[in-house]
Amino acid sequence: MNNQQIDQRRTAAAPRGVGVMCNFYADRAENATIWDVEGRAFTDFAAGIAVLNTGHRHPKVVAAIHAQLDRFTHTSYQIVPYESGVALMERINALAPIAGPKKTALFSTGAEAVENAIKIARAHTGRSGVIAFGGGFHGRTMMTLALTGKVAPYKIGFGPFPAEVYHLPFPNEVHGVSVQDSLDALTQLFKCDVEARRVAAIIIEPVQGEGGFNVAPAELMVKLREVCDANGILLIADEVQTGFGRTGKMFAMEHHTVKPDLITMAKSLAGGMPLSAVCGRAEVMDAPAPGGLGGTYAGNPLAVAASHAVIDALVEEKLLERSVQLGARMQEYLTEWRERCPAIRDVRGLGSMVAAEFYGADGQPSPTLVAKVQKEALDRGLLLLSCGVYGNVIRFLYPLTIPEAQFEAALVTLGEALTAATQADAAVAA
Repeated sequence: MNNQQIDQRRTAAAPRGVGVMCNFYADRAENATIWDVEGRAFTDFAAGIAVLNTGHRHPKVVAAIHAQLDRFTHTSYQIVPYESGVALMERINALAPIAGPKKTALFSTGAEAVENAIKIARAHTGRSGVIAFGGGFHGRTMMTLALTGKVAPYKIGFGPFPAEVYHLPFPNEVHGVSVQDSLDALTQLFKCDVEARRVAAIIIEPVQGEGGFNVAPAELMVKLREVCDANGILLIADEVQTGFGRTGKMFAMEHHTVKPDLITMAKSLAGGMPLSAVCGRAEVMDAPAPGGLGGTYAGNPLAVAASHAVIDALVEEKLLERSVQLGARMQEYLTEWRERCPAIRDVRGLGSMVAAEFYGADGQPSPTLVAKVQKEALDRGLLLLSCGVYGNVIRFLYPLTIPEAQFEAALVTLGEALTAATQADAAVAA
């Protein structure tokens, strides 16, 4: 069975709403490499959308899943609990940068974690309003779509969305939005749209993922913490994409002096297994009544076993330090390219959460050029993802376990793709 044959079956069997980027089908994978059904190898700079910080099939993760598979695969934690789940919640409580005693609840997906964080915040405060940011991405369920600050392709045709969700502009120097602009918008929001004491929570990604890898300035976090403290509002850090080593810290909020009240996490928490969590101040987490939180598959024992192995690998293999080293090399390489490629308007990131933003000769964001770079890279065996409100940003999400030689070879391939794409773009413009 070849890629084309499988693709014909997919288009007949699956709805078009489930978008698929690649024209090949995975057969197997190891660390930073995926092989398709025709035997071609691809270096994976997508990592399942930041899920595989420890790479495909990390030996510790595989061994942990095998060991749990021999014991049991499901009881539903809410019916018959298990010690491994309790131990994982204890580990997350010890790691999460939240002040005071903490508690954690396990779920299955990032969107589910965000949904439950909002439920917890509303239960604790007795309020309903929630403030999010333009460009933010929080999931594809109805509540998380309301929080998400990007229309295409996520929100088209799905409204109306849950009420009492408000958006602020996210600081972005390239797009001319300052921290003060965001804070002024918050002041205006409180004057014109919602009373501060009707707001349960402000939710923010410490580094926007789908929004373009925009790093939240320290000043913004400090001011948001002050506003929350002054008005009894909870601060929620959505670390679904930033967590577990991607930014060079276990959590991106460790880069800041202030602490959130709640943190959502998923993606690389379990090395490819479906697992998410909400960790928060104990008194906040205890607000919902028994039965108010949970899910049939929440905290699946196979995923829990994988998560223990992921945390072990991150610590024992010093992957946080490697995230910083690889990220610095990535930014250095892109900055060198920016000096001779005016289409690269900005290079930014934190740790190994790195991105490059592209503009066309007309001075406008260029998703077309990004698509060309992606295609040229894919043709050469390098898998890249785009992001950004305008779709004009390439994000680099290699596993933190990628071999050094493969990482350097991928940079060479990226350079070839950039050369080919920008030359083709210039030819079209001429």
